[in-house]
Amino acid sequence: MVKKGDEDLIMNWLEKFFKLKENNTTVRREIYTGTIMFLTVSYILAVNPEILSTTGMPRGGLFYVTALAAFTGTFVMALLANSPLALAPAMGLNAFFAYSVVGLMGYSWQFALLAVVVEGVIFFMMSIGSIREKIINAIPLQLKYAMGAGIGFFITLIAFKNAHIIQAHPVTFLTIQDFFGGKFHTAGISALLAIGGVLFASFLLHRNIAAALLFGILATWGAGIICQLTGIYQVDPMNGFNSLLPNFKIAAFTDSFREFGNLFGSAFDFNNWAHKSTEATGFKLVLSADFAVICLAFLFTDFFDTVGTINGAVVNTPLMEKNGNVPRMKKILLADSIATFAGGVLGTSTTTTFAESAVGIKAGARTGLAALTCSMWFLISLVAAPVFLAIPGFATAPALIIVGFLMIKSILNIDWNDIAGAIPAYLLIVGVVFTYNVSDGLGIGVISYTILNCGIKGRVSWLLVVISLLFVGKYLCL
Repeated sequence: MVKKGDEDLIMNWLEKFFKLKENNTTVRREIYTGTIMFLTVSYILAVNPEILSTTGMPRGGLFYVTALAAFTGTFVMALLANSPLALAPAMGLNAFFAYSVVGLMGYSWQFALLAVVVEGVIFFMMSIGSIREKIINAIPLQLKYAMGAGIGFFITLIAFKNAHIIQAHPVTFLTIQDFFGGKFHTAGISALLAIGGVLFASFLLHRNIAAALLFGILATWGAGIICQLTGIYQVDPMNGFNSLLPNFKIAAFTDSFREFGNLFGSAFDFNNWAHKSTEATGFKLVLSADFAVICLAFLFTDFFDTVGTINGAVVNTPLMEKNGNVPRMKKILLADSIATFAGGVLGTSTTTTFAESAVGIKAGARTGLAALTCSMWFLISLVAAPVFLAIPGFATAPALIIVGFLMIKSILNIDWNDIAGAIPAYLLIVGVVFTYNVSDGLGIGVISYTILNCGIKGRVSWLLVVISLLFVGKYLCL
């Protein structure tokens, strides 16, 4: 039990280290927003192992690796950059790792991990030299506002998808869920529960309830458990509908810890650097053109994902300066690069800043204490996995949808009468949503802005031209 004197000592340390008063926040708010941030990112604990296990990597061990990589990256972000950003193995990059590098190109997963480690080293060197910081600050303010709105729409789309509010359609690509189909069914119930959760959380938000988003998540999950116990929600793992009740019998995670031991440091296991259709192994593969292309692909995607995410998450908040720059950006990027390197060493694909960090920031997170709280939850998840894995996507959807609403308001800051700036901003927003990729949306916005403004004095810097050429190079390489 913590004594009063010790409690005051801890609170004073937290205040001084994270500069809480200076950032107009409190310990209670940071812990709450850090918890919200974790809950909206925690789906990665289930999804990342599912994707990477298709390469032959042990799924049980991947759970530990995912949790530890997220803990390490977010912890470093908290202490090094004092910034409320959560990091974890990135969606999209894990798919590229599994389905392209290992699946289509035929390289071993150990060799793919080496590419992630090398990418992390390159990122670190770029961050020390302030190259990444200068590139981020070179992006026009119009596009930064657009990125905030784009990510708002993007995470809303993710929420609609995870909650089964929308579904695939062969003609229109997407359509609204057939809620009943003549009878109650699990996908329809999940969608209805998510919509109910949005309305409930919105009501609490309207009533100025501080923990509105958290209560929305818990209430939606609780309603889902009732539906499962009454037979309305049917457990169907094959179609992605897992049990909503924590299963503490999954203590088979102790066996998974041995699998984690087999993953840790695999990037340096040169005996397993191989290609399935050639005889090339070991260091010969490192000298191949393919290895350079793989590293560049990881580098480009991770870099611009991070650029877009950071700018989009902090726009229209006290975390962004009046000129559109982000304070402590160099330290933020250093933390991000360290996370990438650490994730590769642990045994997972690229670890980077998550767009869902915006959920915590919009809820009031202002310092690294929120990130520290989030990182602690990732650490706790190592022993409480059944609880966190039982929280379904439709339960976290209300928080994502409401934060999406809060983020799209940055559209109001775009000067829509400035056609040369507004059109690229518009293309960036729709690009993020329709390509389902933050990096590609940013690329569309930056390239179009550079072309439309190249003849206007003072609008396009040489660095923005370089960024545009990098994006063009990315698409030529891929």
